Amino acid sequence: MDNILVNIGRQLKSARQKRDLTLQQVAKRTGVSAGLISKIENLRTTPSLPVLLKIMQTLSIDLSELELSSNMGGGDYILVKDGEGTMELREDSKSLEYTHLLSSNTSDNSIRVYLVNVLGKSYRKPISTNASELVFVLSGKLTYLIRKEDVHLEKGDLLFFDGTVPHGLSNEFDEPAVLLKIYLLN
Repeated sequence: MDNILVNIGRQLKSARQKRDLTLQQVAKRTGVSAGLISKIENLRTTPSLPVLLKIMQTLSIDLSELELSSNMGGGDYILVKDGEGTMELREDSKSLEYTHLLSSNTSDNSIRVYLVNVLGKSYRKPISTNASELVFVLSGKLTYLIRKEDVHLEKGDLLFFDGTVPHGLSNEFDEPAVLLKIYLLN
């Protein structure tokens, strides 16, 4: 189910961009905040059915046009080979390069797994998600701002936090930092 929702978020973003509409234009036409639309498109939240329908109507998307199948096959495991991830452009995180590796359901949670390249000399303002977040630093150094506390991270460090708490990040260094980031949605 979660894979279907991930596919819908991507499809909504693609449809908006193909129509040359900004988040603000869609927000004005739907009465849904630009922030919420961005969170839906960037897989940070799951839309309610009324919100999804408003966005689809504004973008003139018929339900039959959406790909509602899961991109995961059956079986006992999931293997994502090097290079198989999908790049995602996020309007609220321009200095971060997200590569989506996996979305799947577990018995209690849904998970989304990303590789995130945090460019050198970059900053992302605080945002919130509807997930618990786990961050493992694969290379480089950076600082997470959680509430008003700076949390300094370097290669090998693991950070786990409640994503509903506003959090931002910065990389004051010239070299990029690479993160493995896991979102756990209840």
